Amino acid sequence: MEEFRQMYLRLCKDAGVEPQESVLTQLQEIRGVAGSTRLDLAGHSLSADTCAVLGRVLQKDTLFTEVVLSDCMLSEEGAKLLLNGLCSNTTVKVLDLKGNNMRGSGAETLGKLLVRNKTLRRLILEWNALGMWDEAFSIFCEGLGSNSSLTQLDLRNNQINHQGAAELSLALKRNNTLQELDLRWNNIGLLGSRSILEALQQNRTLVQLEMAGNNIPSDSLKAIEQSLEHNSDRQSTLRESRSRTQVLTKEIQSLKNEKSHQFLTLMETIEKQRDEMGRTSRTSSIRVGQLQEALNERKSAVNSLTAKLQMTEAALAMSEQKVHNLGEVLTRMKMERADLQDRQNREMKKEQEDSVLREGKLLKEVHGMTEKNLQLKNKVEELERRCKAQQDQIFELKQELTNTTADLKLRLAQAEERLEIEKKRSKQALDDMDNLRQKEVDHVNRHLEESERVLQDRILKLEGQRIQLEEDLSRAKAASVTERAQAEEELGKVRTQVRLEEQQRLSSMEEKLRALRQSRDESQSHCSQQKQTIAELQAKNSQQCLEMDGLRRRIDELQQELSGKEQEKVAEVSRVRVELQEQIGHLQAERTAQSGLKEKIAALEREMKVLGSNHREALLDKESEISSLFEKLRLREAEIQRMREDEAQRASFLQNAILTYVQGSPLGHYSPKK
Repeated sequence: MEEFRQMYLRLCKDAGVEPQESVLTQLQEIRGVAGSTRLDLAGHSLSADTCAVLGRVLQKDTLFTEVVLSDCMLSEEGAKLLLNGLCSNTTVKVLDLKGNNMRGSGAETLGKLLVRNKTLRRLILEWNALGMWDEAFSIFCEGLGSNSSLTQLDLRNNQINHQGAAELSLALKRNNTLQELDLRWNNIGLLGSRSILEALQQNRTLVQLEMAGNNIPSDSLKAIEQSLEHNSDRQSTLRESRSRTQVLTKEIQSLKNEKSHQFLTLMETIEKQRDEMGRTSRTSSIRVGQLQEALNERKSAVNSLTAKLQMTEAALAMSEQKVHNLGEVLTRMKMERADLQDRQNREMKKEQEDSVLREGKLLKEVHGMTEKNLQLKNKVEELERRCKAQQDQIFELKQELTNTTADLKLRLAQAEERLEIEKKRSKQALDDMDNLRQKEVDHVNRHLEESERVLQDRILKLEGQRIQLEEDLSRAKAASVTERAQAEEELGKVRTQVRLEEQQRLSSMEEKLRALRQSRDESQSHCSQQKQTIAELQAKNSQQCLEMDGLRRRIDELQQELSGKEQEKVAEVSRVRVELQEQIGHLQAERTAQSGLKEKIAALEREMKVLGSNHREALLDKESEISSLFEKLRLREAEIQRMREDEAQRASFLQNAILTYVQGSPLGHYSPKK
């Protein structure tokens, strides 16, 4: 705050301007308030030099977010300098310029401010005269149309006529951020209200619009209120749809994360089991090599080989039993895999058939909706053709009345401007100027009385025509009321049908999601079963290792026995050699059987890899199907939303047409007596 005050004093000194005492005292008071971000200079009359210095200070200021300059009696030059400084400001969000009598150049500078400033959110322009100069007000409206930050605008008591309302409607068609607009106590009239109503058909962001005190008929006000209600409903539906899409995206992301986590854990377990299998196979091969070396070294152990042959025969029987068990396990796994493939094929066929049926139903529904829309359009066109002739007559009469009242108001405004100019210039000779003003007022009053007499005669003629038109309207109202009731009934039927169809679609999509979740649970259970089979194989492998250890211990015992009986075995060497050759043949057969078992184990591992890849592909297919279903759901919701908006827009058009046809405003409201 002290930096702002010092900069103000320094710039005043550089420009050779005497600092204004009221501004300094106000800055001193603001400095006493801790954390204040509001510059309040309301009620202080600011000179042009002070405005120039304040504009230069606010150009680089980053402290104040709200500037209040109401009732400061700003001159045209001072307002221009101050607003030019605010054009490059990046912190002010609220600007109050109430009661400063801003006109031509002020309106142009405000238009430039709205074009260049990107942070202003609220602008208060109450009790000014921006609408007196059409060209300047059109520049202001162009700036409003290109602005992308302003959300609240107050234009009360700014002498805005129907031409200014037309310029303002063009700005509203291009503006996409303004939400609140106050136009109370202006001179907009019927033509201005129609242009604003036309702009509201394209503007989707304006939610609040105050139009009291503008000499606007009640039917136009109701139509404007309905369009604002449509805008608010549209914004609420947009917010709901955004929240729903966010929830759905979060759920989809969580499902994807869960599936990826499960897949990664499954792959890790499979890799661990594969490593364990490799280690066990390597250890078993090393042990078999050691056993073979021991047998080659101790061929002389003849007597012990008989017992060893019996043990090897028993081991062969056990290995054959294991081979048989492994074959049964392989057959079971093949059958399960075939069942899974059949089940997945059946599910795919069912889903394809359901999708074909849904597409047929949707095509039928779309065809029915298009036929109903064509019927409604034909009815609306018939109503418009009936109402067009009578509306043209009423519009011509109302336009003549508005033109006459506008001419009278312009003359009054010109007379008042002349009076104000004469008041400012006649400070030294008040008596003489009072006499001149009295003469001008008498002249204007006489002219107004003559114009009022002429208009009263014309109004009497127009009232006769109005009575005839009202009789024609009373006859047309009865027909339009019946048609309106029929149209409302049809609209109610269409809305109920659309709601039922939406509920059915949502229920079907929920059932599909449940089915997909069940399939995911089944695949998880199948993976757990495969894990159990792998654990069983590992247990069997451990049993074989234990048996090999038992064989090794038995060999050691036999070696001890051989050391004690070497002398007895010398005589039986010749007989044992033949038996040894037979035993070697049996051992070679056992080796071939073990190699066959190893090949079967490798085949089982390959099948496990194939099954893992198949399950991985199935999971990816399911995820793609889920994503496609969600995409279809989003597209269908967008289509339903678009159909709702089209139906609501058509209903609003029909309702507005019927209201303008039925509730015509009486012509007596535009008489100059009121």
